[in-house]
Amino acid sequence: MPELIDPTSKLRTSFVAAVKEFRADQDYPVPWFVEDVDPQALVDPAAFEAYTVRVINERTASGVRPGFVPMTTLWWADGERFLGRMAIRHHLTPALEKWGGHIGYDVRPSARRQGHATAMLAAALPIAKSLGISQALVMCDKTNVASRRVIEANGGQLINVTDQKRRYWVPTA
Repeated sequence: MPELIDPTSKLRTSFVAAVKEFRADQDYPVPWFVEDVDPQALVDPAAFEAYTVRVINERTASGVRPGFVPMTTLWWADGERFLGRMAIRHHLTPALEKWGGHIGYDVRPSARRQGHATAMLAAALPIAKSLGISQALVMCDKTNVASRRVIEANGGQLINVTDQKRRYWVPTA
């Protein structure tokens, strides 16, 4: 049964395979988190361990890199299989209010259209609540019908539609 877990080097082989899938996918842009992985981490187990530690440390203000806010990144996994990634930003900047929101998620291409994104978002909402977020700003590209359905299935109430994004409030309770 898939679940949200902390990033771990135990999933390195599956994570690396997922990165290759994301990069080969012609239907969607490569997610930012894929581009953010140090290339050495994709071939060297010690570098991958350092990557997972960095991602976990970004939950605190002292572990955040310049230009980022504290965020809790979790992986959606089924045993040893990496299925996707979920990031919960602890607070928003003006740019995140416009383009990112509190919660972002990505499902590896071979695991899409199986309900994982809907389940991931549902599992993330109580975590967001525990971080003091009473309603999460979640958004998707205006043309991404699948993501729109995920957000609405989790109680998302449409705020507005911009030139590029559909913006929703999603209750965390």
